[in-house]
Amino acid sequence: MKNRYLPIGIQDFEDLRNRGCIYVDKTALVYKLITEGKPYFLSRPRRFGKSLLLSTFEYYFLGKKDLFKGLAIEKLEDKWEEYPVLKISFGADNYPDLVSLRSALNLQLSKYEKLYDIEVTDTRSAPRLNTIITTVYEHTGKQVVILIDEYDKPILDALYTEYEEQNRQELRSFYSPLKDLDKYIRFLFITGITKVSHVNIFSGLNQLNDISLNRDYSTLCGISETELDTYFKPEIQALADEQEMTVSEAKDKLAQMYDGYHFSHDAEGVYNPFCLLKCFMEKDFGSYWFESGTPSFLVKTLQNQPIFLSSLINGKKTKEDNFKNYDPDSKNMLPVIYQSGYLTIKYFDKSKRLYTLDFPNREIEEGFLNVLLKKFVKVPDDDIGLAAANIVDALDSHNIDGILSIIKAAIADLPTIVKQDMCENYYESVTHLMFRMTGCNVISELQSVTGRSDVVVTTKDAVFIFELKMDKGRAFEEVVTEALSQIDANGYADRFAVSGKTMYKVGVVFSSEGKGLVGWKY
Repeated sequence: MKNRYLPIGIQDFEDLRNRGCIYVDKTALVYKLITEGKPYFLSRPRRFGKSLLLSTFEYYFLGKKDLFKGLAIEKLEDKWEEYPVLKISFGADNYPDLVSLRSALNLQLSKYEKLYDIEVTDTRSAPRLNTIITTVYEHTGKQVVILIDEYDKPILDALYTEYEEQNRQELRSFYSPLKDLDKYIRFLFITGITKVSHVNIFSGLNQLNDISLNRDYSTLCGISETELDTYFKPEIQALADEQEMTVSEAKDKLAQMYDGYHFSHDAEGVYNPFCLLKCFMEKDFGSYWFESGTPSFLVKTLQNQPIFLSSLINGKKTKEDNFKNYDPDSKNMLPVIYQSGYLTIKYFDKSKRLYTLDFPNREIEEGFLNVLLKKFVKVPDDDIGLAAANIVDALDSHNIDGILSIIKAAIADLPTIVKQDMCENYYESVTHLMFRMTGCNVISELQSVTGRSDVVVTTKDAVFIFELKMDKGRAFEEVVTEALSQIDANGYADRFAVSGKTMYKVGVVFSSEGKGLVGWKY
C-alpha cells in the first residue's frame, strides 16, 4: 500500500499538498464562500482547522492553481486570478497586556510596509492598516484579500485582568478602517474561538457575515462521518487491527470519543480533526485535545463563575442569543464555554427556538470534568482518576458506604472561591461531577410526574437514586428521613421498576455551613 501521510499540525496548505498528505477536500465550500460573499466571520474551537482553512483561501487568491489539482474547486473555477493577500495571525504569541499586543501588531504590519515600500508616518495600528490596504491597491490595481486568524486571542489571554479592556479597545481601533475601505477589499475572512459582540470589537463592521451557526457551513471545519468513510478507511482498519476490534467497533469508539460537534441545528455532526488524526497515528484512543493544552481562559472563566458549573453538567437549555456572542460586560459565560468547544448543540426545539447544549463526546466530558474537579475538590490532581475508578468499583459492588466515603473526602472543605451562600449548589454540582467522571449513566434532576430527583446513576445491574439535602440547622435523622420519603412520595423509582435491576434509594445530607457531607442513609 502506498504511504499515507497524516497532516498533524500542518497549517500551511501548500506544505500539506506538496508533502502529499491526506486532505479532506473542503474546496467546494471554499469556492461557495468566495463567490457568494465578501466579509465573513467564523467561530470554531481550537484545533479545528481554522488556520488551514485561511491558508487554503490564501493560496487560492494567490492563483496557485497547481496546488488544487484533483480537488473539487479545480472543476468549479475556470478563471484563476491573483490578488494581493494580507494575512494577520495572533495564534503564535501570548498577549497578557497592551504592550505585547502592540508589539505583535507592529511586527505584522511592518512586514507588509517593507514589502510594498511604505513609509510609516503614523505609528498607530489603525492608520497603518489603512495605508497598507490603500497603497497595495494603488500599486497592484487589485483589490486586497484580508485574512485574520485567531483575532480574539489577545482578549482571551488577558481575560479578567486590567488589560482585557485595553486589548479590546486596541483591536477595536485596529479593525475600524475595514468598513470604510470596502471598495479596496476583495475578500475578508476573520476567525476566532469566541464571537465578541460587535459593540465591543467590530464596531461599525456591521456588514460582517457571521457563518458560525450557518447550516451550509457546519462542516467547513472538522471531519464529517461521510468524510471519515471516504478518506480514512485504511486508517480505520489499522486502528481496528491494533485494538483487536472489528471495523464497526472501532468506528463506534471513534464516534464516542471524538464525534458529536454540531455547529448548527439539524446539521451533520463532525469529528475533531486533530484528535481523529492523532488517534490514527497512535492507533489508540487517547485524550489528545486536552493533552495539547487546557486554555487558560477556561480555567479563568470557571474560577470567575464557580456557580456556573451547575448549569453545564446535564444539558443546558438556552436561546441562541445566550451563547452566540460573548459580551465582556456580561456575567454570562456560556458563549465562552460553547464557542471553546466544551459544549455543542445537541437538540433544537423549533417551536420554542430553544437549544439544548451538552458535551459533544466522551473525551471532552472527561477532560472538562477533570479540569472542574481539580479546581473544586480536595482530591490531589494525580488521584482524581483513581477516585473515579474507586467509585466505579464501589458502584459495581453496590457499596454505597464506599461511594459516599470517597465523595465525603473530596469535599471535606468548602473551596475559598465558593461563597458560603453557594455551598448548596457547590455540593450538588460536585457530587454530580464525580459520578459523571465514572463514565456511568448519570442524570441530574430527572423529571418524574410529581417532581425531580437530584442524581440517578445506573449501572449494568443496579439503579442508585440519590436525594441530596442541606441540613440547614436541623438534625441529621430528620433531614435524611425526609430525603428518603421524598424519593417514595414523588415516585422517582417507578420508571425503573421494570428494569429488573437492583434499586437503591439513598438520602444524602450536606452541611449548610460549608462543612461537607454530614452523612447518608439508604
